[in-house]
Amino acid sequence: MKNKLLANFALFMTAFIWGVSFVAQREGMEYIGPFTFNMVRSFLGTLSLLPVIFWVKFSVPDKRTKRMKRYQHINLARAGIGCGLALFTAMSVQQYCMQYVTAGKAGFISALYIIFVPIISVLMGQKLEKQIIISVILATIGLYLLCYKSGGGFNVYDLVLLVGAFFYGVHILVVNYYSEKVHPVKASCVQFFVVGVLSAVLTFLFEHPSMSSIIDCRVPLLYAGVLTCSIAYTLQIYGQKNTLPVIASIIFSLESVFAVLGGAVLLHETMVPKEIFGCIFVITAVILSNLKFEKQN
Repeated sequence: MKNKLLANFALFMTAFIWGVSFVAQREGMEYIGPFTFNMVRSFLGTLSLLPVIFWVKFSVPDKRTKRMKRYQHINLARAGIGCGLALFTAMSVQQYCMQYVTAGKAGFISALYIIFVPIISVLMGQKLEKQIIISVILATIGLYLLCYKSGGGFNVYDLVLLVGAFFYGVHILVVNYYSEKVHPVKASCVQFFVVGVLSAVLTFLFEHPSMSSIIDCRVPLLYAGVLTCSIAYTLQIYGQKNTLPVIASIIFSLESVFAVLGGAVLLHETMVPKEIFGCIFVITAVILSNLKFEKQN
């Protein structure tokens, strides 16, 4: 029970950091392109995790056999590449499409990974409890009230964002699969190195970044790189060790709540009654998903 509470708190903090990062992502687009932004933030995340990895390596005696090390290194490579590919796809799609759709619509569509996670889980043979299904429905309604802005239908970028949402769901499930097999900090470091390398390819193919523009974007990049990448995604891998991926996805839906609150505090945006009701729906969904009901005989 204690491990589950700590895990869910880690996921809660992940959602908080992710939510506020929308402010950094929006600010970053004023200076550099989306692929440049993802490239720099990913490499910053990788570099910021290296001291932690070296500290763990030299502070704890290594009693592993050569065979065990080889097995763990293979799992680490698989986890880093698998998580990195899914995260690269999701991040690239989201960051690129944010140039062409409103922030509210992008937030709602991207957060639909809370629907894709249970769908994929069911296809993989996992049974869902009733309160989880109800929580997903409540969270979806809440996200709609919270993020969707009236005044227009869907365009091609809305549909592309759905692809990004799907791969965020895939990322959650891949993390869940490898979370017991790899060290969370090492896996997070490898996955962001993979994202950084792949983003660098797109950057030099489609964008022409300058060092001065990257320096001008240093504050959004440092937040998105150090806090969002290195700390938040490490907390995600740690937290998912002791909770179901569906519950994790519902907790992550709080990201939209924190995005609205971050906008209100940092960008002086106001919340309308519809958004307040959306927050209530999402918070209710998170609480319900963590309740354990005893079966009556």
